[in-house]
Amino acid sequence: MGSGAKTIVWFRRDLRIEDNPALASAAKDGFVLPVFIWSPNEEGQFYPGRVSRWWLKQSLAHLDQSLKSLGVPLLFIRCESALDAVLQCINAVGADKLVYNHLYDPVSLVRDHKIKSHLVELGINVQSFNGDLLYEPWDVYDEDGHAFTSFDAYWNKCLSLFVEPTPLLPSWKLALPAGTETIQSCSIEDLGLENELEKSSNALLSRGWSPGWSNADKVFAEFVEGHLHDYSKNRMKLAGTTTSLLSPYLHFGELSVRKIYQCVRMKNIQWANAGNSSGEESVELFLRSIGLREYSRYLCFNFPFTHERSLLGNLRHYPWRANENHFKAWRQGRTGYPLVDAGMRELWATGWIHNRIRVIVSSFFVKFLLLPWTWGMKYFWDTLLDADLESDILGWQYISGSLPDGHDLNRLDNPQDQGQKFDPEGEFVRSWLPELARMPTEWIHHPWDAPNSVLRAAGVELGLNYPNPIVDINTAREHLDDAVAMMWEMDRAERAGKLQGSDEVVADNIIDMRKPDIPKVVVKRQVSCANSSHDQMVPSLQNFKSDFGNKGKEDACAQKISKAVENNGNKPKAGTSKLDEDLHSTAESSSARKRGISESLCDVPTCSSSDMNTLRDLYLFDRPLSSGSPSTRHPRGEDKDRLDAEKQAEDADTESSCRDVRQCKRPAY
Repeated sequence: MGSGAKTIVWFRRDLRIEDNPALASAAKDGFVLPVFIWSPNEEGQFYPGRVSRWWLKQSLAHLDQSLKSLGVPLLFIRCESALDAVLQCINAVGADKLVYNHLYDPVSLVRDHKIKSHLVELGINVQSFNGDLLYEPWDVYDEDGHAFTSFDAYWNKCLSLFVEPTPLLPSWKLALPAGTETIQSCSIEDLGLENELEKSSNALLSRGWSPGWSNADKVFAEFVEGHLHDYSKNRMKLAGTTTSLLSPYLHFGELSVRKIYQCVRMKNIQWANAGNSSGEESVELFLRSIGLREYSRYLCFNFPFTHERSLLGNLRHYPWRANENHFKAWRQGRTGYPLVDAGMRELWATGWIHNRIRVIVSSFFVKFLLLPWTWGMKYFWDTLLDADLESDILGWQYISGSLPDGHDLNRLDNPQDQGQKFDPEGEFVRSWLPELARMPTEWIHHPWDAPNSVLRAAGVELGLNYPNPIVDINTAREHLDDAVAMMWEMDRAERAGKLQGSDEVVADNIIDMRKPDIPKVVVKRQVSCANSSHDQMVPSLQNFKSDFGNKGKEDACAQKISKAVENNGNKPKAGTSKLDEDLHSTAESSSARKRGISESLCDVPTCSSSDMNTLRDLYLFDRPLSSGSPSTRHPRGEDKDRLDAEKQAEDADTESSCRDVRQCKRPAY
């Protein structure tokens, strides 16, 4: 142990001992106070869902035991303001330093900006580290210094960069500073991550999952030794353990991405030396899944509006259909398309679905039903065990044609064809749709085409015990084509309107009318500012006031977005360039509180895009402090009675549709 310095280690989604840069830094200095702060109000519309909170609770308990074995317990604090909790800890123990690892989601970026700037003004040393990624978002850029807007270009650049080796785990013995008894801490139960009504449903989760950082190491080791070699062959199979199952561990930072990367690369070297081409292909595909996770953070940081708006500007004219009945049918798994319905019922019951099914159900959502992709994104955030906001934003924007290298906007995948391809025997459908259990394989993915005699023999009554298709595929095709045509017409009209009255030559612009608007963001820039005396890692806000002529505007914007976060509800609330073949990311999806079908599902950002980009620029100087914040309204406020009634009716509908199959019963919220 070094000096007598007192350092607070703020744990968030880095719940591990091994390769934890913030913890390692604090352990060198002196006394260490590990803290986990739970401030539900500050989570806003991204308040975690039931299964995600269950995982968090188990992981925190595991981390607490690990820290105790090193000499210090993990302090739990439930509060209204994370800043107030940090200040309480600093005052109680006389801490002179706060360390934490970076997060990149909109809520965390704004919160970090507020806390760090306040502490720096008080003379507190604040250091932040990269504990989540191979490469920081500001370290990867094209030849012109711009942010990449296609995955292949981004990942090819990343593969040419150096990755810091994973340090060995030191034999620490940590010491707790005096004064911790005066901190208003609580037990892990008192954090309120799990209520009494949720415990019975959550108990089933422990049968299939073992949260905790040391358990993550075991799952990873088993995957590398037993499943990685055949990953390229098995990753699209819906039955059995065919993916890594590492996504929830990665989301909560129980497993180091650097460790994964280096271990897998070592395997690749071994297989390459042995001429094992199958193993090499599997490594390449698996590393692409890691790359997709990296890219999701990259996009969210450099384009901080992407949690609410499409990356491509022309999508702002897309005529989404806010049909609440269609949204409800999709959630309940009652669309009349068996593969889609089976996937949604599995999600409802277990909080988990195969990555291929995630692609299928989300594609149906935006292409067949024309529902806003933000609704689907937030529902995934609400229900997935491995809920991960940035990865989910990437997935939904890709499926909805909102990215330059995403799905073609007018692409329509037939669920019947998808079922015959990925569930040829119909076993996945039968396991989650008991009403179709006796349907012959020939008709299992399109029962509406089956002869009446076959339906009667299988006990299927279309429109009664299993719904007719919610929309005919030919009708869906027409609706999609009309929507795309309308979007381009509105886009042309807007551009033409902007060009009127201009003396510029606009011929080239007119020729390119139908090209999508791809934003450009400068990543590499020349910055001249000395390191803050309070922060040895990055320049602070105090050091670049003179570098900006519009500092007043930036301060106003930061205050505006921070205020929006503070007021966020008053109650807790692969080898191929086609990414759909690779949306098997090990942290592909996201999880938050049950949301009603209301306007809050499509809230627009509080700040303009220029304001949000201004905050992103601040972040580039004072990493990782700023970004746009979502405008939120928690659904359990003034609409509570209506939403409670809707939830009860929905539970009754779903339980009826699941018959006596216990695993199809929806978990309690």
